[in-house]
Amino acid sequence: MGRIYLNDNWGFTEEFSEELLATGDYAGALTQVRIPHTCKELPYNYFDESQYQMLSGYRRVLFAQKEWEGKSIILTFEGVGHQCELYLNGQLLYMHACGYTAFSVDIAEYLIYGEDNYLVLKVDSRENLNVPPFGFVIDYMTYGGVYRDVYLEVKEHCHITDVFVKTDNIAEDNHCEITCDITLSQGVLDALHTSEADNWSIISYLSRVNTDICPVNEADIWKYPQKIGEKPLLNAQSEHIELHFSIENVQKWDEESPFLYTIRHELCKGTTTMDTYSRRIGFRTVEFKAEGFFLNGKKVKIRGLNRHQSYPYVGYAMPESMQRLDADILKKELGCNAVRTSHYPQSHYFVERCDELGLLVFMEFPGWQHIGDEAWKEQACKNVSDMIVQFRNHPSIMIWGVRINESQDDDAFYEKTNAIAHALDDSRQTGGVRNFKNSHLLEDVYTYNEFVHDGIKPGCEPKKKVTSDMKKGYLITEYNGHMYPTKAFDWEEKRLEHALRHVRVLDAVGKEEDIAGSFGWCMFDYNTHKDFGSGDRICYHGVMDMFRNPKLAASVYASQQEKDVVLEVSSSMDIGEHPATNLGSVYIFTNADSVRMYKNEHFIKEYYSKDSGYKGLKRGPILIDDFIGDMLVTNEHFKPKQAKIIADAMNYIAVHGYQKFPPHIIFNAIKCIVQYRMKPDELVGLYTKYVGNWGETATVYRFEAIKDGKVVKNLLKEPMHTISLDVKQSHTTLMEGKSYDVAAIRIRSVDENGNITPFFQEPIMIETEGVVELIGPDVISLKGGMGGFYVKSIGEIGKAKVYLKNAQLKTVTLDFAVAKEKQDD
Repeated sequence: MGRIYLNDNWGFTEEFSEELLATGDYAGALTQVRIPHTCKELPYNYFDESQYQMLSGYRRVLFAQKEWEGKSIILTFEGVGHQCELYLNGQLLYMHACGYTAFSVDIAEYLIYGEDNYLVLKVDSRENLNVPPFGFVIDYMTYGGVYRDVYLEVKEHCHITDVFVKTDNIAEDNHCEITCDITLSQGVLDALHTSEADNWSIISYLSRVNTDICPVNEADIWKYPQKIGEKPLLNAQSEHIELHFSIENVQKWDEESPFLYTIRHELCKGTTTMDTYSRRIGFRTVEFKAEGFFLNGKKVKIRGLNRHQSYPYVGYAMPESMQRLDADILKKELGCNAVRTSHYPQSHYFVERCDELGLLVFMEFPGWQHIGDEAWKEQACKNVSDMIVQFRNHPSIMIWGVRINESQDDDAFYEKTNAIAHALDDSRQTGGVRNFKNSHLLEDVYTYNEFVHDGIKPGCEPKKKVTSDMKKGYLITEYNGHMYPTKAFDWEEKRLEHALRHVRVLDAVGKEEDIAGSFGWCMFDYNTHKDFGSGDRICYHGVMDMFRNPKLAASVYASQQEKDVVLEVSSSMDIGEHPATNLGSVYIFTNADSVRMYKNEHFIKEYYSKDSGYKGLKRGPILIDDFIGDMLVTNEHFKPKQAKIIADAMNYIAVHGYQKFPPHIIFNAIKCIVQYRMKPDELVGLYTKYVGNWGETATVYRFEAIKDGKVVKNLLKEPMHTISLDVKQSHTTLMEGKSYDVAAIRIRSVDENGNITPFFQEPIMIETEGVVELIGPDVISLKGGMGGFYVKSIGEIGKAKVYLKNAQLKTVTLDFAVAKEKQDD
């Protein structure tokens, strides 16, 4: 029998009371909720974080079928924030003290079969708990509630409880020796001491997984399950047994071709299958060496971002589709090849999508700077163990973080966390994120939050100036972030500087051959405590806003991938947006081979990828250094030499202004006056006409992205005439299945050419019709010309519409359908 999801029909109260534990009908008032659930919905910003810190209660009726009697009934909570007590029919069964790992309880002996049973969860989301990450200040909200799936598994007493598959022993000819560490239930061990012990065996099968990235083709030998081995259990002496298989012709998991397989183990008694246990796996090797990071023996530069698991309004409580969407955004929209799950284990749905996309994962256990007392450390060690056991079959995970983020050295504590990690998974290395140099290095890799770059200092320091052991790998785990918080509605120069700071770090890291790579801080803005952020409970550190709309800095990452054409220009080209009406530095962000620039349909210049000054990046931004081209020759009939002298001076002024001229510009100005008998007013007039454009016909800039000799994208910059809403729906069909589904709607106000209008910050009214409801308020204000909202299904099948209204703009209508998800057998 597959999983039985228990995400519906929960009652919730913000004030736990002992009355909840009574059996029978509950007389008190409970709010009906569905899981994932947050204990408190919050505003977008400007709220008190104490609002979600409470002792809340959840209650659900569970009917125990008669057919379940005599079996193991395993109840799992994937994520409860943050400390909880589980009761069944008034009896305390289990206590869990980590908001970021799952827990499972066999409730079989406590159920009353053929009758209703009463599950109650007492949930403590207060931040004075003596468990990680609590104990001091924390730079992120910790939220509360039952925010991940809840489900039952009905199994025979004789079953497989866990399987860990090691697939990192791969030869060059794609021959692989794999090891399966299988954990058996006590029921199996008891059966092996009976006269029928010789009837028990495990039969193993392997097959390819069909995904949108790597679909299974007809010629694939692993398209259908292939039997790879059979193991008698007669001599099993403990709950752990090892199976070894020799596999030929496997396809490796990597960044571009993340081939996945399912390995299925059947526990058999004679010819009867007693239990089946399946896991998705990938065949790959990952290793950090002194000279860098290697995936399948090939050196790869890690280029990633940090991700929190939070969302506006509902904190951590988002279903599968939203978890998967974040992985898609990281890989497909931002062009990352890696993500760090800062600072805790995140949803399996998110990591599963990373598996499918070829997105490498740095996963770490919960914590932020603070190390507590011995009881606190004991819980932290349990968190390490739970994290690794629960996530170690994901091929995307390349390293375990076993040190509290940015904590001080504590050798005894970190010797334990490293020993736990190596004992539970000897196929991956460990790292420990710190923010100071020459720390005691007990891990396999020196992982370091480096914030040296302040706009002037280098993007990074050499490895030898940071690490305490040059023979081990070195990875930068954070940069930028608090060094230059940037809002989507900041002025243009600040948004550009924010982007360039990401460029400078990536460029510097790219030039350091022995730095494995880096993770920028961070993917998107997030709510935070009063001690951080901008006073409104938001940290504006992201390359995207909280709704995952891209800031300019997102283009830095997006332009490093090759699948989708990126063409972005850093400026609106509106001179009034800039000090002294000088455009300043304007950059092209692109992954095209070249970009042709036109001004009022007059060709100015073609910029090539090699023109970027950032050689450490595959596709560095290109500075626009010419706004005039040959127009002085064609329009003013100057000789080419004279035209060049004048154009050089005007292009310099366009970027740097009139304040201070270098000697060569002064010399050329004198040469124009003396040799070419030009008057200063004439030079000023030319600047006004060809650069300043004051009072003249509106200037239109057009950019063409060229790839393989063809125009693949156009970008037009001109004074706006009309504004409309550009609306992107994550998906249009919501699936009612394990629970409700959510669609993300991202909004940008744009001109007629699709350019964002960053200072259009007007309210948008949202109305729903049909079988969906809104998450959050029904009136939102755009911020930096961007915004978003979410709609969720309500348990009914049918059609729905959502209307976006603004007094100035044309109403946008979004169509949705809600369908029933097909359940796996």
